[in-house]
Amino acid sequence: MTGPGRRSSTFTRLLRHGFSEPAAAERLLGLPEMAPVQSDPVLLDALGATADPDLALRGLVRLVEAQELEERRVLLDTLLTAKPLRDRLLGVLGASEALGDHLARHPRDWHALVMYESADLHPGVADFERGLAEAVDPVSLRVAYRRCLLSIAARDVCGTTDVAETAAELADLATATLRAALGIARTAAPEDAAACRLAVVAMGKCGGNELNYVSDVDVIFVGEHGGAPCSSGAESPGEDEADEGRGLRAATRLAAHMMRICSETTVEGTIWPVDANLRPEGRNGPLVRTLSSHVAYYQRWAKTWEFQALLKARPVAGDMALGEEYLEALSPMVWQAAERENFVPDVQKMRRRVVETIPAAHLDRELKLGPGGLRDVEFAVQLLQLVHGRADATLRSGTTLHALRALAAGGYVGRADAAQLDEAYRFLRAMEHRIQLYRLRRTHLVPEEESNLRRIGRSLGLRADPVAELNKEWKRHATVVRRLHEKLFYRPLLDAVAQLAPGETRLSPRAAGQRLEALGYADPVAALRHLEALSSGVTRKAAIQRTLLPVLLGWFADSADPDAGLLNFRKVSDALGKTPWYLRLLRDEGAAAENLARVLSAGRLAPDLLLRAPEAVALLGDPEGLKPRSRDHLEQEVMAAVGRAETVEAAVTAARGVRRRELFRTSAGDLIGSYGTEESPAEADRGALVDQVGNAVTDLTAATIAGALRAVVREQWGDELPTRFAVIGMGRFGGHELGYGSDADVVFVHEPREGVDEQEAAKAANTVVTEIRRLLQVPSADPPLLIDADLRPEGKSGPMVRTLASYEAYYRRWSLVWESQALLRAEPMAGDPDLGRRFLELVDPLRYPVEGLGDDAVREIRRLKARMESERLPRGADPALHTKLGRGGLSDVEWTVQLLQMRHGWVEPGLRTTRTREALHAAHAAGLLSTEYAQILDEAWVLATRVRNGVMLVRGRPGDTFPSETRELAAVGRYLGYEAGHVGDMLDDYRRTTRRARAVVEELFYGA
Repeated sequence: MTGPGRRSSTFTRLLRHGFSEPAAAERLLGLPEMAPVQSDPVLLDALGATADPDLALRGLVRLVEAQELEERRVLLDTLLTAKPLRDRLLGVLGASEALGDHLARHPRDWHALVMYESADLHPGVADFERGLAEAVDPVSLRVAYRRCLLSIAARDVCGTTDVAETAAELADLATATLRAALGIARTAAPEDAAACRLAVVAMGKCGGNELNYVSDVDVIFVGEHGGAPCSSGAESPGEDEADEGRGLRAATRLAAHMMRICSETTVEGTIWPVDANLRPEGRNGPLVRTLSSHVAYYQRWAKTWEFQALLKARPVAGDMALGEEYLEALSPMVWQAAERENFVPDVQKMRRRVVETIPAAHLDRELKLGPGGLRDVEFAVQLLQLVHGRADATLRSGTTLHALRALAAGGYVGRADAAQLDEAYRFLRAMEHRIQLYRLRRTHLVPEEESNLRRIGRSLGLRADPVAELNKEWKRHATVVRRLHEKLFYRPLLDAVAQLAPGETRLSPRAAGQRLEALGYADPVAALRHLEALSSGVTRKAAIQRTLLPVLLGWFADSADPDAGLLNFRKVSDALGKTPWYLRLLRDEGAAAENLARVLSAGRLAPDLLLRAPEAVALLGDPEGLKPRSRDHLEQEVMAAVGRAETVEAAVTAARGVRRRELFRTSAGDLIGSYGTEESPAEADRGALVDQVGNAVTDLTAATIAGALRAVVREQWGDELPTRFAVIGMGRFGGHELGYGSDADVVFVHEPREGVDEQEAAKAANTVVTEIRRLLQVPSADPPLLIDADLRPEGKSGPMVRTLASYEAYYRRWSLVWESQALLRAEPMAGDPDLGRRFLELVDPLRYPVEGLGDDAVREIRRLKARMESERLPRGADPALHTKLGRGGLSDVEWTVQLLQMRHGWVEPGLRTTRTREALHAAHAAGLLSTEYAQILDEAWVLATRVRNGVMLVRGRPGDTFPSETRELAAVGRYLGYEAGHVGDMLDDYRRTTRRARAVVEELFYGA
């Protein structure tokens, strides 16, 4: 009866200690050999603390069984009394089946884990060389190697070393092993050893001091004949060549033998493959080359990836002096590689190709090569090193985490980003170590079996639910890596920095001055002062500016006014100097830096808006940031801002603040979208940009007026005005075609609420109109918003606001044909929507008259147009270049389209629109004008509108003609897509386009 009871108690204890197979563990603990420890609670606690208690117990039993009787007693006594040994031995046995097998074959090797002097905690190459000193053949080398590996694994699983220190120790052990293997090869062929100099250069993770437990050890061999350089002592060229040939053949035999010693499988297994495929020409090239042959190859034939691989090159064995010569000769080429044509895109393509080669079945489990894996971190860091390391020697480390810290310290990577990458890389490398340590097999795939995942999770300290926690942490870190890889690896700034000439990445005052003159800065002395102010000092801010400025200078120089661009950049930087996100945004986020450069050097309007609200620079880093927001969104924000204000003045100031930011958003999007490339934008794209600007500025104006209306009503009447009130957009406002400097043409309509006296209602309506106009036109640094009500009945002589009934009476009795034409653009923009709708119902019969226009009305419209052309064109203006009233300009196209609308709108619903381009397309669809004519008129209208917008963007004030000042004219040309020096082409194209449009207008409008 006692047996089952005791068994049940042990069984329960084993379950509690984390055993998955408690029955089997109970049997093992009951073996006679385990009698001294089978009931010891300390041992069970220690086993329960391992990654896999079942595996640890099985390994321990095998080790105990392999001991001689006296040795077994010593082992068990030490195991019970010495906690350090217990933790190290059981920790290794619970994490590595392969090392358990080794201890079972070499039972005395457990002594390697007994004593740790302080010097042994972080052994170096020399310590490992002593550990391998007695190895005289491949078999004994493997045994000694595994013994050294035991101590590394013990420090690793017990937390004595972190993952980076473990990787460095593994690289040091690999170095010592390569030296031992080369020593064995030399001993076996002393004549070859005497005939050559052979240097072994480690590459990859071994070269970077970050090796895995099981990995190919990448090397390159450099050989020379004899004990001196190959030309030394030769009596003739022929003898010199013969010596070199003999030396290379001897070096090749030694190198091949050394590789076999490490790579071949023996009764003790294998160490790791030595891979020389990173050598010039790969497998097709000679295994060993002379130093001069290496140099010639890299100068003439090497591909981009080969220079990237050399980042980690490190002499480790053989003739170290020759290895250092190799490094000294090739290092300059590594740090010039970024200057190669298409360098950054080539590296990016190479990374994508690696991902594409992963079998689909493995993609989600690939810890090294898959998206969010270790290689994403390494490639991002290496690309940043190669681009910025040309001018900053602190970045020239072959170790990923060291290089990452240097990139963060130099300001090339954000500290938060670097910290996240560091944490993720360490976690993923720790996972990789634990996966490989189990059976000492080269793999980067996360296992699928729950037992394996459980062991890995427990080994990483995840104990509550190891499998779930491991998967969660792994996915979290992989997501971080992928996000930051995309952010850093595909950063547009990288390619721009890479394209700078040597010496331009860190500008001395003299170099800066010369470059400024070469780039076309008109005042290089002032520009140099700006550079010094921005980049002097040792602060992180100055370091980031020193990275940004050489690229920004080129982008500014690509504009019509580089000096203004640099000055504006200094002003923005001064305004945001203490804002931590500003420089990070320019360095890290998409095309933010280039976008800012384009905006700051394109004229006055956008920079002035930005300097009034510098925080709006954040919009330039968001891919969606430059898309105009909807009117509903704008109105919600404006109304919320108005609602928070304490006075009507403060409310309208808040609304104007929203308008300022949104005008910057629209103008920046326009400038960036319009920026000339090698090929000018397609006509459809130009038209889309014009429509985007017109809609955005119109919506913004409507939202601002609605906000001002709400503020005035709330200030004087509370929640409700005594009369219904609506603002009707007219002209370009009603047509959704406002430019940056356009006035807002409106008419005001009201209707007394039930029970309200008409005089009281009229007084309230007039007060609202007066206050809205006053508040919106208070002088400020913002672009003005002028409310123009001159299109109302009776013009300037008529009342500012009328009732709906008054409008009806006026239009019934007095309306002229020009007023009907003006009403083609009428659209409600603010106020009571029902009243606005009824206003449109009132005016629709006037603007779309049944049966169209009579001959007299057509003649009147033509007469008015001719009179306007002769009287309103400014004195001295060139009719061929005036965008509004000139030949083939806006007025010509709009009056032609409006005549078609009034004549045919009653039968063609598509013509019943306030928008010029929509009406033009509808007229074409209805067969009222040919495709050719429609395209000619559309092209002219779009071009004239873009010129007006460009003038406002460049000068900061509206204008209907091209600027006369040279730089301003060139800036308008850049906005329109013309390269520097092609201003004449721009003017010729404008004249030709509008001349063709005028010919169509003569035919369609005047009936010529």
